[in-house]
Amino acid sequence: MGDDVTEFDQISTENLRDSAIELARRRWDLRFFWRLLGLIPAAEAAAGHEEASEASVAQLSGFVYEALSAETDPEVQEALRPFYVQYLREHGETADDVRGDGESGGPGRSTAPGNGTP
Repeated sequence: MGDDVTEFDQISTENLRDSAIELARRRWDLRFFWRLLGLIPAAEAAAGHEEASEASVAQLSGFVYEALSAETDPEVQEALRPFYVQYLREHGETADDVRGDGESGGPGRSTAPGNGTP
């Protein structure tokens, strides 16, 4: 970043924000928006707004949950299955943890031996 940082020092934060968001929109840069959403609660906490930080986490998780719940295409959900499994494994979850007490392994899934379900 070096020299670039001093170049941007003379620009207002509001202008930087607007320019970055507009660039990300033009480039369809979902990663930028995802990263930004992840940083907002931490920035609120750093600014001393602890309650707003907690509210942002709740609001963002609710938004994501609602967006994912709206997706009903079984083919899309199956295409995302490896992503879900990877995330759960990376965080130390097992099939038994996910299955819970008395569950059959999720909708449309049986835990019967030999059916290919982990």
